[in-house]
Amino acid sequence: MKKVLIIQNKRIGDVLISSVIANNFKAKYPNSEVHFMAYDFTNGVLMNNPNIDKIISINDKELKKLPVLLKLILQIRKEKYDIIFDPYSKTQSRLICKFSGAKQTIGHKSRKKIGNFGYYTHPVTISKEKTKICGKAIEDRIHLLNQAGNFEPIDYEPKIFLSEQEKKEDWLSKYSNKKVIVLGVLGSTPQKSMPYEYVAEIVDFISSKYDVNILFNYAPHQKEEAEKIYQMCKNKSNIILDVYAKNIRDFIKIMNHCTLLVSNEGGIVHIAKALNKPTFTIFSPYVNQDHWASFEDGKFHHSVHLLEMKPNLFDSFTFEERKKIEKNPDELYKQLTPEMILPALDIFLKNNL
Repeated sequence: MKKVLIIQNKRIGDVLISSVIANNFKAKYPNSEVHFMAYDFTNGVLMNNPNIDKIISINDKELKKLPVLLKLILQIRKEKYDIIFDPYSKTQSRLICKFSGAKQTIGHKSRKKIGNFGYYTHPVTISKEKTKICGKAIEDRIHLLNQAGNFEPIDYEPKIFLSEQEKKEDWLSKYSNKKVIVLGVLGSTPQKSMPYEYVAEIVDFISSKYDVNILFNYAPHQKEEAEKIYQMCKNKSNIILDVYAKNIRDFIKIMNHCTLLVSNEGGIVHIAKALNKPTFTIFSPYVNQDHWASFEDGKFHHSVHLLEMKPNLFDSFTFEERKKIEKNPDELYKQLTPEMILPALDIFLKNNL
């Protein structure tokens, strides 16, 4: 029996797509013991996954304290893992791998030319571009998996597992008269969020053309900003504001009863896809579309990016200028106007409502 650890200390989407490592490993080695380390706020996407035997839940801020990290490394050593997969591949997880005592540690090589420093027994070069419809982010995880053996055939699709009781929870019974569209009105970070007036224009377009209810989705700390967008909307009668998911597991249960998702790019897009719901994604200008746009066929899953409309826009930017764009992409986001988005959105809604 093999004992395996997967380390993915990042956001919700990263954690969900890294679960493909667990799914494929367990498929080949059903008697293996698979543990998954992730930040506590992301655990909702891993719950009930039969391919994960234990979730090691850690706190982002606490782990930045050296004593906490050292204590965690000692705990990992005691587990005596055979293999550690490290899709996170940052300083914290690299140190965990280096001092874990695991027979095999697998992670990505640093993009900087500073060497491997013995962090991994199997350092893997990150691919430069995607070759499959699943997107480069998932491909990179599968490249790590393949260092531990031949896992063909590969299942590239992340999955979310709901209990029968969770499936029965209907948060939207009072809105059952119409189909419900979930609208991710704000990205997971300000850099991933569209200008508010653009979001309001998209809401008005949907509500004027389609007889649906629109459920605003946002993080708890974004409530005030979501209400600003609500106030900008002309037709408020079709907007659902009184149903709100306090945590990621509640969102999963709500999304499971909705028809489709329209959203800024972020973790909820990956959740909707894992629930087999149609998705329309609006990418921030600085986010690499090939990296994160998964399983897109232009019909069931579709996305828009400024570079599609203006392919030569970034050619004149230096590396330093690109970094400035990432910190504050607002000016470029303003160039991705509703006029550019709405024709594609209209086709998507016609295909999936």
